[in-house]
Amino acid sequence: MPAPHKVVVIGGGYAGTLAANHLRLRDDLAITLVNARPRFVDRIRLHQYVAGTGEAAIDYGTLLGDGIELVVDSAARIDTTAREVRLESGRALGYDYVIYAVGSTGAPPPQVPGASGLAFDISAYEPARRLRTRLADLPSDARITVVGGGLTGIETAAELAERGRAVTLVCGRTLAPYFSTGGRRYAARWLSRHGVTVIEGAEVSAVTPDAVVLADGTERPSVLTIWAAGFGVPRLAAASGLRTDALGRLLTDETLTSVDDDRIVAAGDCAAPSGRPLRMSCYAAGPLGALAAGTILSRIAGTEPEPINVRFTGACASLGRHAGIRQLARKDDTAVNIYVAGRAGAMIKEVACAFAVSRIRGEARRPGSVRWVKGRPRSVQPALT
Repeated sequence: MPAPHKVVVIGGGYAGTLAANHLRLRDDLAITLVNARPRFVDRIRLHQYVAGTGEAAIDYGTLLGDGIELVVDSAARIDTTAREVRLESGRALGYDYVIYAVGSTGAPPPQVPGASGLAFDISAYEPARRLRTRLADLPSDARITVVGGGLTGIETAAELAERGRAVTLVCGRTLAPYFSTGGRRYAARWLSRHGVTVIEGAEVSAVTPDAVVLADGTERPSVLTIWAAGFGVPRLAAASGLRTDALGRLLTDETLTSVDDDRIVAAGDCAAPSGRPLRMSCYAAGPLGALAAGTILSRIAGTEPEPINVRFTGACASLGRHAGIRQLARKDDTAVNIYVAGRAGAMIKEVACAFAVSRIRGEARRPGSVRWVKGRPRSVQPALT
């Protein structure tokens, strides 16, 4: 009997976990999932975890299908010559194929004094846990600043405000830039009614232990500052000698295959197909995980892999536990002036959050069951070099 094909999935988030389950369409694979934590982090609920209105960690035993080995460790380097994934512990995992699904991280800018050392990040479980502990030690009227007017910043500010916290939201350019004009107005009204001070057209130039300094020199009291502006990606691809885009996402073709090594396939936020990455989102992560796994299954079978065919339909944002916004979008992922708000928006958002995890469980029970809204394959362009 031939030896099983060895596939190492690096990263146990939405894309990596679903990819590992999807690989079980074949029963002759040895599948290893490498993740730094022993539990799955439901990142789209981290703002709830911080505010004490929900949990964000799930036992992998409820998510992974039979036969998948979970290795709790971090990948330090992919040795493409030896075909080994070198782990921080010193262990090496041999592979025939790698699914590169390391996700994204928070990215406090180093040029902003105090942003990295004094502001709290909300993009990962450990900093979110520290933030939750810090909040528990603060009086309810302590001034809190959330930096970032995107969906993460809005959801975090809203969750805390609904819990009675005194919150300022510094947006940079504008509040909710992805949303339509009507969607932005609804979000602004909700935040105002719940006491959130929204500052648009201003950027934070420094963070101190008890204030944020705006670019015009204005200081605003801030006992606690949360940085929710922008994302970065782990540097594993570059550290492994693989080409990346400017942010560090792995450069691939339209089948998510690395432009440098056809045994490495990317999925999720860390992929830059043809140098034109999809919007970082939980929405795209699951389909990209399935497509990455499908690429490997096709290569093993000797068939042509399927190109990216994920269509965005908009985005959701929660506003506390009782309101939300479901913004609709065109095929090119630009918002249209149609949105669902209020309690109906909250219900849609909750269904979307629950679905992100339930489809992983569904894929564990029945590999190949995952479905998503598909569009036409994108126009093929060479990946950036």
